Amino acid sequence: MKRMFRTMLLGTILLTGLHGLHAGAADAPEISAKGCVLMDAQTGYILFEQNAQEKLPMASTTKIMTTLLTLESGDLDTPFIVDSEAIRVEGSSMGLQQGDTVTKRALCVGMLLPSGNDGANAAAVRVGGSIPAFLEMMNARAKAIGMTRTFFASPSGLDAEGHGASACDMALLAREALKNPDFAEICRQQSMTVSYGNPPYLRTLTNTNKLLSMDDTVIGVKTGFTDAAGRCLVSACRRQARTLICVTLNDRNDWADHSALYEYGFAGASDYEVPLPEQVCVQVEGGDAQEVRGYIREPPKLTAWYGVPPEYTVTAEIPPFLLAPVERGAEIGALIWRNGPVEIARTPLYAAKSVQVPSDTVQDSWFVRTIQRIRCMFNRLQPV
Repeated sequence: MKRMFRTMLLGTILLTGLHGLHAGAADAPEISAKGCVLMDAQTGYILFEQNAQEKLPMASTTKIMTTLLTLESGDLDTPFIVDSEAIRVEGSSMGLQQGDTVTKRALCVGMLLPSGNDGANAAAVRVGGSIPAFLEMMNARAKAIGMTRTFFASPSGLDAEGHGASACDMALLAREALKNPDFAEICRQQSMTVSYGNPPYLRTLTNTNKLLSMDDTVIGVKTGFTDAAGRCLVSACRRQARTLICVTLNDRNDWADHSALYEYGFAGASDYEVPLPEQVCVQVEGGDAQEVRGYIREPPKLTAWYGVPPEYTVTAEIPPFLLAPVERGAEIGALIWRNGPVEIARTPLYAAKSVQVPSDTVQDSWFVRTIQRIRCMFNRLQPV
């Protein structure tokens, strides 16, 4: 059974809008993309946008979603034989052939590095049972992420009727995908060696994302191209514990544009001193004090971009009560910082003092039995 918590709103900082641009926007570089956005991966704050809300074809950057769903489906290393019809697809390939034995993990590498359309179709059939069923999964997940200007009609990103997304939506997708450790590890690699075939053998796949070799602070994510979409690129860059996500759609100069936007963005970064929220106390039963105050050891690290403070709300997540004894320094809850519905930071709450069972009640057998019964009931609410 899930652990019981109660939450309380402690404070709200609403100084800017999610899509607000700062006063230094005039200094931004000129970008040749039809659609573009530069986003703080932690808070979702947008530093730069250019036609960022228009739905456009996004080519093989589609495979970010296909890979994420494949990784989340689990059972990544069990071998299976690819669907022979699914891999009959035009365009970029990871080299799958009829009868090949592969794993989901190898398909993910094949999608993110050489951008294998065959790998995307094979993954769709394996995870969803069929390509149409997998497309339903893609669109449902897009809705859950908040991608309001997106429709997936292809698991690979090949041109299809209605297939497209906005630059802002693709940044939200990359932000979500990078939370997955497997995705983050694969998409940052310039090359990887995986095994598949009939019989399987080792082969090295090379990443099409040239930014990885141009800038060692770039940590992914995915390239794309079709005649209809033009050159598309979703990338992420991490410097001094800050991560920016850049998306360009239909951009003939994408490598240079991403590099210029990262230089522009990180130049405006400064530490933001998070104000400490009001005091949080948790009720204590059976102790020599009725409540214990909680404290945090270190506030979260947030960024002000070009002097604009981050936007967030902070809530306390605490149990309905604690049972004595409570040791000083014990974890008793958490403070959670959110931008809209998205959690951007979580900090443990610790007990500021010890609460002991009163000495005159320790010997009271009825009291002890009652506390033990309460403790047993409370423990049954803890996660297994």
